[in-house]
Amino acid sequence: MPSTPQLSDGEWEVMKALWDRAPISVSDLCAHLTPATEWHPKTIRTMLIRLEKKRVVGTKSKDGIYQYYPLVSREACSRSATHSFMDRVFDGALAPMVAHFASRRALTAEEKRELKKLLDNKG
Repeated sequence: MPSTPQLSDGEWEVMKALWDRAPISVSDLCAHLTPATEWHPKTIRTMLIRLEKKRVVGTKSKDGIYQYYPLVSREACSRSATHSFMDRVFDGALAPMVAHFASRRALTAEEKRELKKLLDNKG
């Protein structure tokens, strides 16, 4: 399976909207994203074109209006971004990454239970 392309921060915002609202027209996507991002509709269209070229977004025509939808799941994109981050920053090692984040703030009792459960299930 080919790896998922890296997404810019702006592309992540577009993809989140698509995952939550697809299929969606450009005008509806702009109406949703513009208040929070203050992006010009042309910026959103440009990002959609880039996402199409990366093959993470598809289009279909419904009543003469193009509808956009994700071709890649949120999980696949998250997995790819996590692996890329881990490889770049922690040389692919999970333990130093977890230690780094855990040392930045105290874990709650619930977070500790969740981590322990994850570790027990993977062992």
